[in-house]
Order: sequence, then structure tokens, then C-alpha cells
Amino acid sequence: MTIKTAAVLAILACTASAQIPDGYYDPAEGLTGEALQWALHGIIDNHDPVSYDYLWTAFYTTDDRYGNKVWDMYSDIPGGTPPYLYTLGDDQGGSASGEGEGYNREHSWPKSWFGDSSPMNTDLFHIIPTDIYVNNRRGNWPYAEVGSATWTSLNGSRLGNSCTPGYSGTAFEPVDGYKGDLARNYFYMATRYKGEDSGWPGSPMTDGADLEEWAVEMLIQWHLDDPVSAKEIERNDAVYTIQDNRNPFIDHPEYVQMIYDPQSGVETSPIHTALACYPNPASSSVNLTLCMPSSEIPSGRILDVTGRTVAVLDFAHAGDSQYHACWICSDKSPGVFFAVAESEGNRICSPVLVLR
Repeated sequence: MTIKTAAVLAILACTASAQIPDGYYDPAEGLTGEALQWALHGIIDNHDPVSYDYLWTAFYTTDDRYGNKVWDMYSDIPGGTPPYLYTLGDDQGGSASGEGEGYNREHSWPKSWFGDSSPMNTDLFHIIPTDIYVNNRRGNWPYAEVGSATWTSLNGSRLGNSCTPGYSGTAFEPVDGYKGDLARNYFYMATRYKGEDSGWPGSPMTDGADLEEWAVEMLIQWHLDDPVSAKEIERNDAVYTIQDNRNPFIDHPEYVQMIYDPQSGVETSPIHTALACYPNPASSSVNLTLCMPSSEIPSGRILDVTGRTVAVLDFAHAGDSQYHACWICSDKSPGVFFAVAESEGNRICSPVLVLR
């Protein structure tokens, strides 16, 4: 077994147990505005940084999808068929003259904006695997809504002049299905490095670690239009396992408006419901992470394709509005099953593929 393989297996073994620790967000309770942001900074500060080379290994758990493939937000088509898929490890690094030739490590908050310094240059909450060519086309341009595109990727990401009020320069616009993911990455960066941005060159979108007003307004809208997904919950847990801090805006989406628009009256409980199943496909067991606002422990079941209940899930409270359960599927025949969670009239279902 190689060192790299051993490292990947070690991450796989412990990722399933990642969750919000009891009391993790207690210092932020009852706060709004800048006071809340400073409290969150204190909670997620001083994470355990990894090396730049280790990012390739981290992607095996932070950005994996079915069949050992790479979850690339610059090429994926949510709900559709991606134009290409990369295999983790096999297709990493190198150069490209067009799309579909490999993936690399994209700093979604570009390195030039923070001076390529540590620990920002390896912080997994803003580093994602993306197609090499699309990454190069994005360059260091801010994210924004694009009016007339000068170039469009195969999944519909666009490069061109911004039509977002407050910024009219060149911009890169990701597809709608991942705008919320990237917005929450940016809110994390602005909070994690608040007050630690001395000497950051900045950008048209940022003043040090602070987001420009036009960017805040746009990113809040992206955040609201594209709510937290099961993919993000899984990724948040995986990154926490590696660097020992979390993205508060995935765990508590309401923190965005509580910081940047405290007069909005947003409720102070999680506003999203999601069910993440890992690993998926599975062969022996599946760990389930459920985010569901509820005053009681949700019930859960595993259904086969005929709708028959083949197992009952025993969810346990894991902090805030998160619950965990485990399904042992080693005695089931290969096929598609459905994990279902319900509470107080709220219901969510997620498919699980069992292989041998």
C-alpha cells in the first residue's frame, strides 16, 4: 500500500463520524452584525493547514462523487449529464488546450487577492477541483452576473462584462446550481480571515478579506437562490475532518443575513433540509447526515424500488439541527434504494446505490 493510498483510506475511515461538535457555535449565540462575524471568526480561526500537495489527496473525500469521479462545479450540470467526468488521481494536474483534458486546484478566492500566503493558499473551504482550461479562463476575475458573454464553457459558465450593479469589468459567472456554494465559500473566507488580511492586495470584489458592498448584495442573492445542498453538507464534514474547522454558513445559512442584513428579520434556525449519504455507491454500510429543523428526532427508513421498507433508520441528534444514522447494507442485493427521513410534516428522500 502506498503512502497516498493509506492517507486516502484513513480519511475515508474517519469522515463518516464528522459532525458539528456539541456547543461549537455557542459563542455566537444571540449575536448579530459584526459582533456575530467576530464570534464566528474566533470559532473557526487557527485551523490545521495542510500542504499544497496534500490537496490532491483531500479531494478524494471533499469533492468525490459516484464512481471515484471528481465533483467539478465548473463542468458539472446539476440535474443533467456533464460534458466530461474526471477520475480522481488519474486526471489531475498538467496543462490543457481545451476542456476535458484534466483537473487542477482552483483557488475560488484567487491567490493574487491575498498575496499567495499561508494558510489561505491551502484552505480547503475555497479550494476546489476544476477543469484546467476553464480555471485558466476564469483566471483572477471576480464572480458576477455576465451580460454579453465573450466565452461560454460546456456546462454554461460564462466569461464577459459584468452586468451586476456596482461592477462593470470582466467577470466569471458560474452556473446557477453552484452559485450558492461559491457564495458561502466567500462568506467563509471573509469571516475566517477577518482582521488577518494585512497586506492583502485585494481585488475589484474585495478589500482585504472584506467583501465590497456590491459583492455582498449579489452573493446574498446567490446564497438565497441556491440553498445548501447535501453535497455541501458532506463537503463541510469532510473538510472539518481534515483541517478541524467548519464553514458556519453551511451549518447555519441564516448567519449570512444575520451578519450582513441583520434588519431582515431572518429566523435564527437553519432554513435548509438536506440528507447526505456517504459513501454512495456503498457495499457494506452507509452513513447518513440529515439536516432538518425539528423539535423531535426524525424517523427514517430505507425503501427498495418497489417502495417496500427494508430497514428502519435510528437517527441520533448530532448538534443543532443535524442528525446521524448508519445503515448496514452488506446483506442487501445490489441495486437502488431510497433513504427517507420525516419529521413534523417535513420529508426528504435521497437515493443510495448498493454495489458488490
